[in-house]
Amino acid sequence: MDDPAASTLAFRDLKPDDILGALESLGFRCDGRFLALNSYENRVYQVGIEDGEPVVAKFYRPGRWSDEAILEEHAFTLELVSHEIPVVAPLIIEGSTLHHCGPFRIAVAPRRGGRAPDLDNTGLQRQLGRLVARIHLAGEGGAFRHRPSIDIESYGYESADFLLHNDFIPEDLVASYESISLLACEQAEACFDRGGRYRQVRLHGDFHPGNVLVAGDALHIVDLDDARNGPAAQDLWMFLSGNRQEQTPQLEILLDGYQEFRQFDARELNLIEALRTLRIMHYAAWLARRWEDPAFKVAFPWFNTASYWGEHILTLREQVAAMQEPPLEWRY
Repeated sequence: MDDPAASTLAFRDLKPDDILGALESLGFRCDGRFLALNSYENRVYQVGIEDGEPVVAKFYRPGRWSDEAILEEHAFTLELVSHEIPVVAPLIIEGSTLHHCGPFRIAVAPRRGGRAPDLDNTGLQRQLGRLVARIHLAGEGGAFRHRPSIDIESYGYESADFLLHNDFIPEDLVASYESISLLACEQAEACFDRGGRYRQVRLHGDFHPGNVLVAGDALHIVDLDDARNGPAAQDLWMFLSGNRQEQTPQLEILLDGYQEFRQFDARELNLIEALRTLRIMHYAAWLARRWEDPAFKVAFPWFNTASYWGEHILTLREQVAAMQEPPLEWRY
């Protein structure tokens, strides 16, 4: 189906029969069981298979990525698998990882179970640092051509413009948001200026504890849907939590592991709070861009309330202050 509006409607109205029918068209004998997994950008389901292990089917949101961009992410994931990095890659079925089934675009992957990582476990933190370094070693061997880079323009300025020009900010907060969002972008630019030139690599892009599954001694890395070009620090900072005193030893352990495989450019420490700020701005705009999807109104009922925007503006003010502080220290 080439009609974008019809594809969007079918995606929003995805039914169990659509899910099972699409899998069966790809040669899977479904046993009728399926479970919706935690995903909002796409629709992701665990589907039971007769006489076999369940699989995970991802139905891609129309209009977000081109086929070329999706296939580029799949190729990167398979490249990481070839380097024995434990990412969960899509299955190659009839010579392809991306399939068109009626109005839907689908990828199928093996199911991998596990629990959330214990970030108080220093051994696990060091292991995560090693894995990120190995991803970046592979990632620096090329560049995405069909996927964008993480930058201040798209994550910062364009996010603010979308919110301001689509009536999401309450009228009495528009001036405050306009002022603080501009200041946040300018401070992010100052952070990047202090960091100097950095090497762009292909990244996971959304590497946080929710995208790591721990099963015994094994780790599984999932969901490279946000893979982009960008600075190495992007795949590290989301594992840092707490205040400065708490983040410093976390960073030390992550980078101890990272340095076993790849040298980390210490200048990128200047980017951490800027990247955090840009993610906050991008996330708010992402929710706004998806607000017409009924699933978002159910999942994020607190979004687009006066209290949400008041707290969002306060968070940006805190981030502006954080970006003016010296970067985290790392004894290397």
